[in-house]
Amino acid sequence: MSDLVAAAQPTANFFGRVVPYKWLVAAAFVLGLFMDILDTTIVNVALPTLSQEFGATTNTIEWVVTGYLLSLAVWIPASGWLGDRFGTKRTFIFALFMFTLASGLCGAAWNIQSLIAFRVLQGVGGGMLTPVGTAMLYRAFPPMERPKASALLAMVTVLAPAIGPILGGLLIEQASWRWIFYVNLPIGLIGLAFAAKYLVEHTEPTAGRFDLAGFLLSGIGLGSLLFGMAEGPVRGWTHPLVLLTIGGAIICFAALIKVELGKEFPMLDLRLLADRSFRTPNLVSFASFGALLGLLFLLPQFLQGPRGFSPLESGLATFPQALGILLTARYIGKLYPVYGPRRLVMFGMATNAVITLCFVWVGLDTSAWTIRGLMFARGLTLGFGFIPLQAAAFARIKLESTGRAAALFQAQRQAGAAVGVAILATILIERRDALVGSKTGPAAVEGLVQAFHQAFLGSVILAVLAFIAASFIRDIDAAPTMRRPPGKR
Repeated sequence: MSDLVAAAQPTANFFGRVVPYKWLVAAAFVLGLFMDILDTTIVNVALPTLSQEFGATTNTIEWVVTGYLLSLAVWIPASGWLGDRFGTKRTFIFALFMFTLASGLCGAAWNIQSLIAFRVLQGVGGGMLTPVGTAMLYRAFPPMERPKASALLAMVTVLAPAIGPILGGLLIEQASWRWIFYVNLPIGLIGLAFAAKYLVEHTEPTAGRFDLAGFLLSGIGLGSLLFGMAEGPVRGWTHPLVLLTIGGAIICFAALIKVELGKEFPMLDLRLLADRSFRTPNLVSFASFGALLGLLFLLPQFLQGPRGFSPLESGLATFPQALGILLTARYIGKLYPVYGPRRLVMFGMATNAVITLCFVWVGLDTSAWTIRGLMFARGLTLGFGFIPLQAAAFARIKLESTGRAAALFQAQRQAGAAVGVAILATILIERRDALVGSKTGPAAVEGLVQAFHQAFLGSVILAVLAFIAASFIRDIDAAPTMRRPPGKR
């Protein structure tokens, strides 16, 4: 989109102020994205309570999370085509409505089966919210201002998971588990009213017909991968179900590549990955998102397990990471045109690996303030990585391809998160079995702490892999996003 086109976009009177359309899009997307991500971490905190409430076994209660993830996997790949074909405004409002409606139904669930069913319904909205919202955002912001848009996404992506455990702990302790879902209702209703009033419809004539083969292969493939990665650490990687689902995912992905490359208008435009400027940031994002979510998966278990923190104390200990991101976001926009994405992302991933390595020395006597300080420092490093990375990924994406590019970008992030969590969980389980075994008392606790320390190294390795991949980013590819806006030179 040219600067002239961006400047000609409509404005609106918002509480007596004339606001550029791009900020209206950003506000609508932030509301939906915040609610979507917040819900994930709140639900994770509530799983023990839900298990007790419904008398569900561990295997059954896991489907509260797994059912949602599988639903996401089906609808993320389809989101790009749906937004292009039916309009980004209609699709975004539909996704927001489905997520809000399903949240209310989850809060009113009468047994574990109904809760799982409503979580699957919630995934329909959640799977479309982020890719469609991302496409709207990058169409609204001209290339030179996309670091600003990326900063918004990074802040919400990290802030929401940090707030989730704190808010979830408070709601469960002071109210009821039902409020972890009901809390979405006011946010969703405000978002729906705002989107309906201010968003402008956008469709793409190149959407083409519905790609049924691509829809089925991508949905089944990504769903099988997420399921296999979630079950691998629990059942063992040689379990027949794990081998079947991951093997099925590989077959589906192989067929998907062949089918989609032969279509003029594919569901997932894999040809976008042939472009180095899009492919390399996706590879870096895959590894870095695995490192982010992997540690966020392990650390609360360590804090609430051998460290003895309550869920609320654990949430307060991890929350400073979001503050680090918020602080970094204020300056990345100024640094990005000067240093370019390659150096910023490499610096972010290198320092992230160093800070994450420090968790190997966090023990039972480590103060909460030390842990908070490490999380704050980690947030600073992530800001240097995530914000330039997403801006660079969409630097050369054409307007008509933005929807499908957003779907691909979100699909790789979900897969990266699943792989990161699976790797770290596997290390933890295997080392726990080896170091704890039949030990009891202090010796068992010491062995468990060592197992966590060795699992933390998995996040360090993922950050190092992201650093190596970032070295292949070329600033020349991101040139459209590195020009300073008029008046900012």
